[in-house]
Amino acid sequence: MTTSHMNGHVTESDGGGSGGGESNQEEPQQWHREMAVDCPGDLGARTLPVRRSAQLERIRQHQEDLRRRREEDGRNRQELDLNASIRLKKLSQNPKVGIDNPTFDPIEGPLEELLMSLKQVQHCLSDAQSQEDVELVLQLVQKTDFQKAFNIHNAVAQHMNRPSPPFPHTDRAQGLAQEAVLLAHDCVAEQEMQLEPLTPDDHCETLTQWGGETVKIVCIEKARDIPLGATVRNDMDSVIISRIVKGGAAERSGLLHEGDEVLEINGVEIRGKDVNEVFDILADMHGNLTFILIPSPQTKPPPIKETVVHVKAHFDYDPSDDPYVPCRELGLCFQKGDILHIISQDDPNWWQAYRDGDEDNQPLAGLVPGKSFQQQREAMKQTIEEDKEPEKSGKLWCAKKNKKKRKKLLYNSKQNDDYDNEEILTYEEMALYHQPANRKRPIALIGPPNCGQNELRQRLLSSEPDRFGGAVPHTTRNRRDVEVSGRDYHFVSRQAFDMDATAGKFIESGDFEKNLYGTSTDSVRQLINTGKICLLCLHTQSLKILRNSDLKPYIIFIAPPSQERLRALLAKESKNPKPEELRDIIEKAREMEQNFGHLFDAAIVNTDQDKAYQELLRLINKLDTEPQWVPSSWLR
Repeated sequence: MTTSHMNGHVTESDGGGSGGGESNQEEPQQWHREMAVDCPGDLGARTLPVRRSAQLERIRQHQEDLRRRREEDGRNRQELDLNASIRLKKLSQNPKVGIDNPTFDPIEGPLEELLMSLKQVQHCLSDAQSQEDVELVLQLVQKTDFQKAFNIHNAVAQHMNRPSPPFPHTDRAQGLAQEAVLLAHDCVAEQEMQLEPLTPDDHCETLTQWGGETVKIVCIEKARDIPLGATVRNDMDSVIISRIVKGGAAERSGLLHEGDEVLEINGVEIRGKDVNEVFDILADMHGNLTFILIPSPQTKPPPIKETVVHVKAHFDYDPSDDPYVPCRELGLCFQKGDILHIISQDDPNWWQAYRDGDEDNQPLAGLVPGKSFQQQREAMKQTIEEDKEPEKSGKLWCAKKNKKKRKKLLYNSKQNDDYDNEEILTYEEMALYHQPANRKRPIALIGPPNCGQNELRQRLLSSEPDRFGGAVPHTTRNRRDVEVSGRDYHFVSRQAFDMDATAGKFIESGDFEKNLYGTSTDSVRQLINTGKICLLCLHTQSLKILRNSDLKPYIIFIAPPSQERLRALLAKESKNPKPEELRDIIEKAREMEQNFGHLFDAAIVNTDQDKAYQELLRLINKLDTEPQWVPSSWLR
């Protein structure tokens, strides 16, 4: 039974990892709650009762046994010493308090004899140098400090030759001796239990015995501007390292590992504390951090340098709304279309990533849902929604079927049908691509009717005809006298048109007045080979074939402005749409963005034709100067 924390509440759960899993209930399963020990966040007040584990109690009991054993050993040694020592017997029998200290009594005899001897030697010497040397010695002997030292020496020598020890200063010498022996024993025992001091290196690791346990001592240098980068969780009263986050001091040192139990940090006991208390303890700790750890029982292979994977997100994610995220403080918020740099997939359920452009402002990697985990829970949501749909009216089912049927009739091609509505969109692996000077990427303008994409395309074609061009379409109708095959249209038979459509050569196709029309990938490729930029105005259903080709299109979504602004723009074109028609345009744009927005490279809100034209031209020019993210499958 493990204790986990979720949304500020303490719950009990039977195991489970930090990620997600399958569940047949609508309510989310409660997972192990992790806490980033030095990441700010307010998760609410959560407390755990401070309990001692059996392991810690064994350590305390062992220390108490050692204490009692030392007391018994001290008493035994004292009795033995007192019985064996004649001097101590006499000391215990003599009640005299204090002793006479003759150390500083004046002893004139030996000093006078020394002075006289030196003077006689001086008179007997014939050379002047020797006499000067003896004179220096005489001066030294006559100094007060030397005489005191000489007297002390004689007193010590005299008492060293006495047969019995001096009298004690107090009649409590026996009790004091016992206390001194026990105190010395305790000091030695404490030194044996104390950890060896660590050197002030940036990072170091040693193994030692502590309280009967084999522990790992880790010293990590933590700067103020670099977070520790580790999450912890409670397992009963133990504090376990749950995750090592890329970019932090723990990951850089390589000394902390998932599954290690934290016993102490800089002398502060951690076992028995809640993860919030651990956060408070580490909040103001900087410099050298010394961890005492019980190593994880699970041995992991040496870490392999992972390759960074770049992906494009196909869904919006907000960790504050996700009940499954193991550590909400480390959750990385992103939107559909953002580029994420995945730097760790050790946990298949929760990847570690940076958002493109935020690497410098984001010291620690953030947690994002893993691809398989995201697909599983989205599939679960769809299953729940499908179970509820039969309760709705039958009109929805009829409208859905008719809508698909109209699209098939319009485009008359299986390949141009909608994407599978049941496809679960998560991430798409991306790579940087810089278009060659002689092979420009085609520009596809996408948008609902009356949003100005056709006008923008025509304006580009008219303003720079040497730079932009349009693909020559195919048709089955008869050629008119003023038309030139290959310039105005590719005139083909219906049989040839059907064969090309079946082979998937058309980006989009349809019929008009009993004639077939279509834009082929070969026509786009022919224009690109001339060095021009191909401009296309397509329906969203055409994007699948276009992206599956080798043309590497750049797709720009032309979105409508507000309803009032859209009415004003259409009025300039002598159009007077009804309010419901304006609402239909805006609703159609919303549906297109929702269903196909993950395929868009850029979006322009057409609030003004001139501004939209300048923004479109800027995006196209950027393709020549800056590399762009494209699906990595395009470059294989």
